[in-house]
Amino acid sequence: MTAELQAEAVERGTQSPGADCQMLLNQLREITGIQDPSCLHNALKAANGDLTEAVTILTEEQVKEPVQDAVAAEPSNGEGSAAGKGLQTDVIDLAPDNKDDLQAVIALSLMESPKVQTAERDANRAHETSAAENKNRSKRKRCEVWGESPNQNNWRRVDDWPVGLKNIGNTCWFSAVIQSLFQLPEFRRLVLGYTLPQSVLENCRSRNEKRNIAFMQELQCLFALMLGTHRRFVDPTAALELLREAFRTAEEQQQDVSEFTHKLLDWLEDAFQLAVNVNSSPGDKSENPMVQLFYGTFLTEGIHEGKTFSKIEAFGQYPLQVNGYRDLTECLEGAMVEGEIDEKATTQSVKYGQERWFTKLPPVLTFELSRFEFNQSLGQPEKIHTKLEFPQIIYMDRYLYSSKEAIQKKREEIRLLKEQIAVLQEKLERYMQYGSGPTRFPLPDMLQYVLEFVTAKLPADGPSTQESPVAPSEPQAEPRVLDGPLLQNSALKMEDAEKPEDAASAPADTPPQPEPVSKPVHSSASLTRVPERPAPHVATEEEMSLVRTCLQRWRSEIEQDIQDLKDSIARISQSIEKMYCDPVLRQVPYRLHAVLVHEGQANAGHYWAYIYDQPRKSWLKYNDISVTESSWEELERDSFGGLKNASAYCLMYIKDKMPRYVADDDAGAGQFQKEVEDLPPELKHYIQEDNWRLEQEVEEWEGEQSCKIPQIEPSSASESQDFFSESGPDQPSACEPDLHSLSSQHAMMAKEQTAQAIANTADAYEKNGVEAALCKAFREEYSRLYLLAKETPTPQSDPRLQHVLVYFLQNKAPKRVVERTLLEQFADKNLSYDERSISIMKVAQAKLKEIGPDDVDMEEYKKWHEDYSLFRKVSVYLLTGLELYQNRKYQEALTYLVYAYQSNTTLLRKGPNRGADESLIALYRRKCLLKLNDVAAALFISSDEAHVADGVSILNELIIPCMHLIINNDISQDDLDAIEIMRNRWCSYLGQEDMDATLQMKLGELLPRLLDCSAEVIVLKEPPKIRPNSPYDLCSRFAAVMESIHEASTVTVK
Repeated sequence: MTAELQAEAVERGTQSPGADCQMLLNQLREITGIQDPSCLHNALKAANGDLTEAVTILTEEQVKEPVQDAVAAEPSNGEGSAAGKGLQTDVIDLAPDNKDDLQAVIALSLMESPKVQTAERDANRAHETSAAENKNRSKRKRCEVWGESPNQNNWRRVDDWPVGLKNIGNTCWFSAVIQSLFQLPEFRRLVLGYTLPQSVLENCRSRNEKRNIAFMQELQCLFALMLGTHRRFVDPTAALELLREAFRTAEEQQQDVSEFTHKLLDWLEDAFQLAVNVNSSPGDKSENPMVQLFYGTFLTEGIHEGKTFSKIEAFGQYPLQVNGYRDLTECLEGAMVEGEIDEKATTQSVKYGQERWFTKLPPVLTFELSRFEFNQSLGQPEKIHTKLEFPQIIYMDRYLYSSKEAIQKKREEIRLLKEQIAVLQEKLERYMQYGSGPTRFPLPDMLQYVLEFVTAKLPADGPSTQESPVAPSEPQAEPRVLDGPLLQNSALKMEDAEKPEDAASAPADTPPQPEPVSKPVHSSASLTRVPERPAPHVATEEEMSLVRTCLQRWRSEIEQDIQDLKDSIARISQSIEKMYCDPVLRQVPYRLHAVLVHEGQANAGHYWAYIYDQPRKSWLKYNDISVTESSWEELERDSFGGLKNASAYCLMYIKDKMPRYVADDDAGAGQFQKEVEDLPPELKHYIQEDNWRLEQEVEEWEGEQSCKIPQIEPSSASESQDFFSESGPDQPSACEPDLHSLSSQHAMMAKEQTAQAIANTADAYEKNGVEAALCKAFREEYSRLYLLAKETPTPQSDPRLQHVLVYFLQNKAPKRVVERTLLEQFADKNLSYDERSISIMKVAQAKLKEIGPDDVDMEEYKKWHEDYSLFRKVSVYLLTGLELYQNRKYQEALTYLVYAYQSNTTLLRKGPNRGADESLIALYRRKCLLKLNDVAAALFISSDEAHVADGVSILNELIIPCMHLIINNDISQDDLDAIEIMRNRWCSYLGQEDMDATLQMKLGELLPRLLDCSAEVIVLKEPPKIRPNSPYDLCSRFAAVMESIHEASTVTVK
């Protein structure tokens, strides 16, 4: 941390040279991942104590001779083993916040062989090419983008709902950390209230000071927008670029959460120190708000090589090892207590051990989980996927120096209780693994097997006591006959207990050895018969009863002994679990505020954050531009690890008994607006300007849309005309109004049904004239369509496809809309079949003109016809996609199914009967996506250059865009599982030794986009339009396709 705090640590305690050596060994172990102490000690000695040189020696040796890993595990007997061959516990670096040490760790961790460095340079060049492509892609117009919703209303923020942060290319790590900090009310207040006197600004000469002030100003603007913007997400580019420059890495390289957080806190600390220095002595960190909020101290006491040492150190993010622990409390316990024995080369034994105690805990307590380790054989880092649980509330009393005396007593009690458990476990093991041979069994089972042997009887024609040639006057021979097979064959029976009965009968042919007892002679028939199981040959009832009684009693006694042991172990384990439940040790609670999650592997992945929203009493998931409501169950599934490639990487707890650090429960709606009102005038003005620009962007977008309606609106006149048109001279022209074009097309599609209705009015026309005929046709057609709308649909039929009015009636359209639509059907000029048809058409046209705007809401009328037009389009896209899927044309099928789903979602928002079966579209979209992913993966790993290019193309042009659309909508669990399957398949290729280096580099470029779909603009081409000829053709096609996928019987379309 700071020089002042370190100086204070030196004053408070003494630090031995041995402790310094041990600290270097610990740092060397953490950087290289090598656990063998003698190997570490030799490298450190060869480097004359230079940590950088020692890392170079170890990494170069491992790259050149990876096969020596197994040999290195053997401790050396010669000089250099003083570090102790018993060191197996991973010791963490207790000073992670020292800036120089941090930069050294980062630099050393990236040290690799020349071959690896060459590969990295190639990867950087590939990243630069990818960056250029991303920039070109971002220039596409908004209406061509599926990554952002084409509806301008979806760009807007809803009330006080938290906003997202735009991913500008592998910057999900930035979003995850910034959102976690922004949602801390005290941190937000400090940043937004940061000011410096003009004199300080004028006297700033240091480049770092100027950079820190600039970053602070950009962070202020970003936080102000996150409070008051009308946008659904904001762009953090300005602040992010300043931070990126500090790492001096390739632009597209993804940063680590811990590195970024260290750098961020350092900059903020330095920036606030400039303000603190105005009113206090320069260099005094005690008044620095960042130090007060995020930094604490701990005391390390111990003995090394017979000498005691004690020191106090500061920490910001406290590092914890994950391997070998089940939950967070075990991690902390392992980090706080260490005790080992070091064996010197001189055979002198000295005790080594140390304890750490927190002397001061910060209001915001951050744990950094070490989820990565360096694989020496591969020469690259690997992610640790083991499961690690953590609670929503953790009590820190047991780790505080103020509780030292009580906790040491409890630790001693726990140690003794664990020793008791070990003794009991050993006793239990003797019962459960009984025997002296290589195969052992539970003793109760063995006794049961012997009991079954004793109670077994031979078949009726088998040997018996009457057949024995031994004279009855020799009673001493009978027990020997019983004892021989019983004692000798019992072990054999245990080994053969799982064998078939015919195999188990083999010992019956082998005479027992203890006494030379003559065996009865069996007939050839009895020799070929296999008994059900072995049984005693010679035994009296009295002997059998005695043995049976003893075996049963022994088995009961042993079972009781086993149960008593298990009960004792459970009772002691429960005592250990309740050891720290004392209310006295529950006075310092910390509540989980945020969980930063990483999904992927060590060299590629995606970050997001779960943050607890105190006013809403719920967890929210912050995934770049997306902020959605979540749950503790979802957080557990994504954060604990062990199930998939996602796991928590950083945990942020806040002190529960400090109100000003926790959001007010009554804050609720309007809290952000209240904070906006308290902002300085310049930040208010900044928010107002950005909101004004949003309105301008919306107006520009609407202007673009008005010019492009024929190309992109599914309900537009020209598209609908192109979609439903039939080649013919009577086709309505494109220059007609949208309303008349759509309603006229729907009337024209029903002309055959209308002609049939007119044909049924011959009598009325002859007797009562044309108006009577029109009335009769109108009523009968309405009745027919009304009954058709009431029919129960089947998987193979959808009456809505037959007529527009069936769709209207099922969705309860207004009566005026239904009547005008039906009247327009009879006014269709395509009904010029004969004199009667022409007369009825002219009367209907005249009545249509009499209907004015006051009678029918024409805007509503237009929307109903637009919805039906879109419904037919969805149906055609669905059927086309299903047909292509059945023909294994997955690429073409997926595009149709995706568009069908997106358009259908728009309809279903208006009512459940407005669209097609959503689950059916989703099912085959999912199936198609999985099939296509299999195809792309197979092409990619084929190593053929052309095939690899095809696989990458499928992934970039279809799979990633489709995953983007699915994730950014209301995703189902089935879709979520499918996406996880696809991601896991690509992640499994990471680090495969048999995969070419070029493929690994391509994979490294693909995975960030695959795991982080919101990282860039996604474009998906619209499929070719298809023209159904008539409702009858569409219904027949629907029936045929549905029959095929449901394997139903033949369906006749009405």
